Amino acid sequence: MNKAEIVEIKKQFSPDRCTIDRICGCYVDHEKNKVMVDKRNFGTIPEEEMYKYLDIFKHTLTGTIGKNLIPLEFPLDQEEEGGTQNFLLHLRDTHLEDDSFVDEFYDRVIANYVNPENYLIILVHAVYDIPGVTSDHLENEDASNDVYDYVVCSICPVKLSKAALGYNEEKNSIEDRFRDWIVDGPVKGMLFPAFIDRNTDIHNMLYFTKKPDDLQPEFVEALFGGRPPMSAPEQKDTFEAIISDTIGDNGSYQTIKNIHNNLEQLIEDHENDETPLTIGKEDMKDLLTRSGVAAEKMENFEKNYENVTGTNEDYPLLASNVANAKKFQIVTPDVEIKVNPERTDLVETRIIDGQKCLVIKVDDRVEVNGFNVDVLDK
Repeated sequence: MNKAEIVEIKKQFSPDRCTIDRICGCYVDHEKNKVMVDKRNFGTIPEEEMYKYLDIFKHTLTGTIGKNLIPLEFPLDQEEEGGTQNFLLHLRDTHLEDDSFVDEFYDRVIANYVNPENYLIILVHAVYDIPGVTSDHLENEDASNDVYDYVVCSICPVKLSKAALGYNEEKNSIEDRFRDWIVDGPVKGMLFPAFIDRNTDIHNMLYFTKKPDDLQPEFVEALFGGRPPMSAPEQKDTFEAIISDTIGDNGSYQTIKNIHNNLEQLIEDHENDETPLTIGKEDMKDLLTRSGVAAEKMENFEKNYENVTGTNEDYPLLASNVANAKKFQIVTPDVEIKVNPERTDLVETRIIDGQKCLVIKVDDRVEVNGFNVDVLDK
């Protein structure tokens, strides 16, 4: 799914567009006990409560593709009878009205989701009548031919409100405030099936994680049936390890700066693409070569790539996960320099009086410990 397709589904979680017909919930305590199970027609929920649920579903589809929103394709064996895709299809096709399947879904989450606190599993079913689109990209309800039938799962922490004093209006007094259990925003979730090319794709789903470094692969595997891709932090570590192994311990400052600049330029060139830019094996090889990595060092690139990724096949990494778009940092044992990533040209390496030096170009405005200073002592 691309950004536009995710946004289109998010727009359905508003009072005037909502087509959710069924909502099921299971409140789980920190000992993995089902404290409460609930099932209702979504239209019977009071308006104020409905708004809060819709906000939860919007946040379940919020974030960066590849970091918070992870597209997953089902392995072929999981599309057979008894597979995870087959199970989710039945869950969807019965509109969450088969209690045994809904209970089994809860059990799968509870058995595999790692969370030491209380949480709420919310499961909804909806049907979206997909509008046609005119040549000037405007929706045309009359041209609708397809229906997107889907389920969304949101997993939300449930936490005890903070202890505090409060005003009791009835008694006209300040006293200890009553503490109750509050449902927070979602930290995990999924959309099934995926909405690709503005239509149903039962071979894919979308997984949500609020924290990119907390992907919980075992949990994903239990719901999805296959190993998930690397998390965003793991992709960055992989990218850096391949570069480090290839350039060796004596890589030049200029080479690293070139890699940074060339990668940022590549991302900028593709910023308007509908699908996120990925960096495959050949892309990385080309990036390093263009950045000035010596030919003799590139001879070991294939071996280094396989050692780090565990495969000699292409293993695409999301460019947004491996780039340091907001950071260019130089660290020595005694000095740390942070540079605007767009102004790496301000820092150069030179030999001065026989010493290796970093030279920083400055204008008339320099600040030290909050004080404006003149860099040339008078």
